[in-house]
Amino acid sequence: MSVQAAHAAVTAVWKIEAAKVIAAVARMVGDLGTAEALAQDALVAALEHWPAEGVPNNPGAWLMTTAKNRARDRLRSHALHAQKHEQIGLALQALQADVEPDFVDALDAARRDDIGDDVLRLVFTACHPVLSVEARVALTLRGRCATKPCDWAGCSPSWPRTRARYTAWSR
Repeated sequence: MSVQAAHAAVTAVWKIEAAKVIAAVARMVGDLGTAEALAQDALVAALEHWPAEGVPNNPGAWLMTTAKNRARDRLRSHALHAQKHEQIGLALQALQADVEPDFVDALDAARRDDIGDDVLRLVFTACHPVLSVEARVALTLRGRCATKPCDWAGCSPSWPRTRARYTAWSR
């Protein structure tokens, strides 16, 4: 088929089917301007494909299918973008939640707080009766006194290997 004949066929089909295609796509996307742009994209696709491949058996359906496929692609793209924007927004909110708005006030509050609940919880965990005495002492020294294992590894007669291991490791 010649290029001129294909262009004439596209023009004739477009005059007949344009309103149907635009209306169907507008119902899908909810915006007349976007529907017109997608219908015109289908027209451009017809102008590109029909000279090489020939006019399809049902050219109106071809235009409708092409426009609807473009509309679906756009809807998927917008949904994906909306999802990504939401994820980025949640990530930014999480990052902003970690930032103290007023550092001086937070520092003053920390200075006034002698022992917080987390520290008390750590002490109770370290002194739990299920643990052995050596484990309780080790956890208490490590958590509450902020000492290193090599500092207290020799506190118990049952820890000579531990002390030797930590002493060798710390060198």
